[in-house]
Amino acid sequence: MRATWNGRTIAESDDTVVVEGNHYFPRSAVEEELVVPSAKTSHCPWKGDASYLTLCVDGAENADAAWYYPEPKPKAAEIKDRVAFWKGVEITP
Repeated sequence: MRATWNGRTIAESDDTVVVEGNHYFPRSAVEEELVVPSAKTSHCPWKGDASYLTLCVDGAENADAAWYYPEPKPKAAEIKDRVAFWKGVEITP
């Protein structure tokens, strides 16, 4: 699977985990130079507290376009160290 935005591949892996229709990529598959931490957080009752990343590609920013669960709850353990995308990021095979 490949995550792309603004003409660049943000993450690519044949090892994604799908939860609630979202592909979670291994953190190691994310092009770290294209993401910066965001102050945004959110809470899911069964997954836990999410942190967000902002995409920075060729001078354009997509705020809070990726999220991950640093310490997911036990029922969501399979998404530990994984990142998912939204806000216009294309996920394709």
